[in-house]
Amino acid sequence: MILKSQVEWALHCCAILAGLPEGRYLSTKALAELHGLPKEYLSKALQSLSQASLVETTLGPSGGYRLARAPSAINFLDIVEAVEGKARSFTCTNIRANNPCRPEGYCDSKPCAVARIMWEADEAWRDTLRRVRLSDLVDSLSQEVPPDIWQSTFQWVLKRAG
Repeated sequence: MILKSQVEWALHCCAILAGLPEGRYLSTKALAELHGLPKEYLSKALQSLSQASLVETTLGPSGGYRLARAPSAINFLDIVEAVEGKARSFTCTNIRANNPCRPEGYCDSKPCAVARIMWEADEAWRDTLRRVRLSDLVDSLSQEVPPDIWQSTFQWVLKRAG
């Protein structure tokens, strides 16, 4: 399975937005600059997050994005599905029905083993993403990112937050 690069962008942007003080917003331009991304493409990912009510936006010179809920109330699956959609990652087209050895009109009573296994795997990765909250990511980053980089990034963001 290959996810759109916008999923990675959305997850990183949400991690940054999770650190914004109450009432502050960060522009698409600042988020794009921080992550070295094209603003126009990042804008699409942020719009997907907005349409899913994961971020809220405001216009004007102090405008931009902020999380619409607490980081502990947003999980990775929320973000992935906002960008990718909620459709299963595997679509069964029932090619087993094309088997020339099957009697005409034969009807299977249940989905094939391939589909069942793929759907089970799809649900397993969704369960994993559902268990990981944005606040968990922020906790991990605060432990893994060197303190000087963590602090300077936070200061950089605050200077640009409206």
